[in-house]
Amino acid sequence: MSQAVNTEGTYNYKVVRQFAVMTVIWGIVGMLVGVIIAAQMTWPELNFGVPWLSFGRLRPLHTNAVIFAFGGCALFATSYYVVQRTSQARLFSDGLAAFTFWGWQAVIVAAAVTLPLGLTSGKEYAELEWPIDILITLVWVAYAVVFFGTIFKRKVRHIYVANWFFGGFILTVALLHVVNSLAVPAGLFKSYSVYAGAQDAMVQWWYGHNAVGFFLTAGFLGMMYYFVPKAAGRPIYSYRLSVVHFWALIFTYMWAGPHHLHYTALPDWAQSLGMVFSLILLAPSWGGMINGIMTLSGAWHKLRDDPILKFLIVSLSFYGMSTFEGPMMSIKTVNALSHYTDWTIGHVHSGALGWVGLISIGSIYYLLPRLYGRTEMASVRMVTTHFWVATIGIVVYIAAMWIAGVMQGLMWRAVNEDGSLTYTFIESVKSTYPFYVIRLAGGTLYLAGMILMAWNVFKTIGQGKAVEAPIPAAVAHA
Repeated sequence: MSQAVNTEGTYNYKVVRQFAVMTVIWGIVGMLVGVIIAAQMTWPELNFGVPWLSFGRLRPLHTNAVIFAFGGCALFATSYYVVQRTSQARLFSDGLAAFTFWGWQAVIVAAAVTLPLGLTSGKEYAELEWPIDILITLVWVAYAVVFFGTIFKRKVRHIYVANWFFGGFILTVALLHVVNSLAVPAGLFKSYSVYAGAQDAMVQWWYGHNAVGFFLTAGFLGMMYYFVPKAAGRPIYSYRLSVVHFWALIFTYMWAGPHHLHYTALPDWAQSLGMVFSLILLAPSWGGMINGIMTLSGAWHKLRDDPILKFLIVSLSFYGMSTFEGPMMSIKTVNALSHYTDWTIGHVHSGALGWVGLISIGSIYYLLPRLYGRTEMASVRMVTTHFWVATIGIVVYIAAMWIAGVMQGLMWRAVNEDGSLTYTFIESVKSTYPFYVIRLAGGTLYLAGMILMAWNVFKTIGQGKAVEAPIPAAVAHA
């Protein structure tokens, strides 16, 4: 019996392929800049006295490249793939999808030019100036139209839970970006925020923490809920828990931002509210982690031989660890020790490298052969090597930062009997130096893994051929 196809015929894999390849390329660029600035923290003279190579300018370039270039391209690629496959429908508009690809690359290139030149709004994770902010908004509106348009024209009644997470991430990031980026232009490359003082800080960290909560968590949970069951060959452990996870997470995350502003001019009640919601956030976060890991029930043996599953499951372990550590660090007494120290850097990178990085890499490894008509990557052994190099790199990196951070916090608060400080600030910097060298080694290992991935990806593309999968006829509603 021949399989009927609908009038559109095939899924749009072209834009998925484009974003998947750029995920790897921008990953190398962003992580290379990260290694450079880690080296500058160890040997400050590596800026060579050149302003646009200074730490203060390269650091926002690193965060934007890793979050929005690497992470953003991974989210575009996977969400476009997942929404088509689970809706059994082609993307709503091929033209708008192409615009999101080229528009997003233009945003990334504009950031790579303006940030080293010092053209910045000064807002964390939102440094880009107003003309680029407008382009981001246009691309994001097109993204929302393509994604939700595809959901609207779906051939199956059910909206799979991964699409709930992708959809929630798209809508919330749009709101966050527009509200936090409201500014009065003062020239082509300069603007002033419409907010001031403590209000500006509050809006910034409402944006900043929810950028973590939605761009770097909800979107990647969409990946988890599709690719973990696919790679494991098992249904999600508890579909009901996945829906509870979604609603609990999106409600609670919105209130956690003030924990970035403990012991500041922000009203004490607002700080406490942020702390309480951060602690509540542990429950849905761990519910999602357990749901993902328990999907392997009855299939644990697959972890021995499948390096893609290794990436996906270990990423969930880092997700669980980071979402325990974050609420703990939001407790005011703990924050009194951790704030402004490298402990925060360790926490951020356990989430960024361990959760976001590994789930993105695993998902791209799963996707790529299917986009090029192959059953597996050109070298499965190299995927396994990449896993171990990356995992060791993460552990080395975050362990160094945890130890350095706790040491810094203890040295800064140590006082003599007469009430004077026991250590000068420069003594704490000297004591931190060995850990900066270890951090550099860990980051270099992670970057080396990305270079291995790039070789494997382009080898796979060379050995394969771009395919367009047929859309099956409408099936009975589940």
